[in-house]
Amino acid sequence: MNAQMELDKLIEKNKARGITPSLLLHACCAPCASYPLEYLSEHFDVTLFYYNPNITDESEYQKRLLELRRLAHEFGFYVIDGGYSENLFFDTVKGYEQEPERGSRCKICFELRLRETAKQASGKYDYFATTLTLSPLKNATLINELGEATGKETGAKYLPTDFKKKGGYLRSIELSKKYDLYRQNYCGCVFSKRKD
Repeated sequence: MNAQMELDKLIEKNKARGITPSLLLHACCAPCASYPLEYLSEHFDVTLFYYNPNITDESEYQKRLLELRRLAHEFGFYVIDGGYSENLFFDTVKGYEQEPERGSRCKICFELRLRETAKQASGKYDYFATTLTLSPLKNATLINELGEATGKETGAKYLPTDFKKKGGYLRSIELSKKYDLYRQNYCGCVFSKRKD
C-alpha cells in the first residue's frame, strides 16, 4: 500500500465533491504534529488527540502536552487530552521490557494508542489518523496496518498516511525552528531512553 498515494486520491475525491471531512488526529508531540497539521488543515477539519500513555514521566507528558497546545493555538486547532496514566503502558507491555527499540514492544504501544484514537473517533469523526508516520524511525507500513485493524474493530475509518513523504519530516524540523518547539530526543517511554 502506498499510503501517500491513497491519501492524495482521497483528498482529490473530496475536493471534487466539495466536502471537508472531520479528522481526529492522534498526536504524539508538537514537532511530529507540525507538518501533518500544516498539510491536513487544507483538506480536513482537524481535531488533535493527545493520547500517549507511553510517556511514563508525568513532567515530560505535561511538557509535550503544553507544547502541542501552544502549536495548536498557532494553527487554530483544538487539543483533546487523553489523560496521563502512570501504569497503563507498563501493564500493556509487561513481558516485553527487554525488547529493542522498534521491536514488539513498540508495535504493542502503537496499537494501544491507535485503538484508543479509533474508539474516540468512532461515530464522531469521518476519519482518524496518527502523526506517528512522520518519524523516519517508525515503520509507517506497520502503523497503517494497525490503524486499519483498530478502525475495523471500532467502526472508525482510518486515514492511511506516510508523513515522511513529500519532505514532511524535513518540513517538521523547519516548523519546529519557526515555532521554537521543544524537540525531545526519545520517543517517550523509559525503555526508549536506553541505549540498545
